[in-house]
Amino acid sequence: QVQLVESGGGLVQAGGSLRLSCAASRRMFAIYTMGWFRQAPGKEREFVAAISWRGGVTDYGVSVKGRFTISRDNAKNTVYLQMNSLKPEDTAIYYCAADRQVAITTNGYEYDYWGKGTLVTVSS
Repeated sequence: QVQLVESGGGLVQAGGSLRLSCAASRRMFAIYTMGWFRQAPGKEREFVAAISWRGGVTDYGVSVKGRFTISRDNAKNTVYLQMNSLKPEDTAIYYCAADRQVAITTNGYEYDYWGKGTLVTVSS
């Protein structure tokens, strides 16, 4: 079992930046592919970013590519999401997820563990 706790959400003006963190409870965190997803009110869950267990492979959703960066520190059991040039449409609850598969995936249904989320609000 892996427990994930997100932090770093908050209110920011359009054009600003935030860095989200996701701390994992398990020391074997390093073997998991990690992902970030988001869900805005009234919308379906959306893939944001994913990173392989060593950090060498990343993938991004079309709407965030070039603005967001995912990274991880396996020594700290933590994955990060640096969000720059934020837009009002980035407003959502952001969830961290862990996947025991080696290959990264954008499909949320393939992730095994989820955090409770952190709210990001971008004002115009």
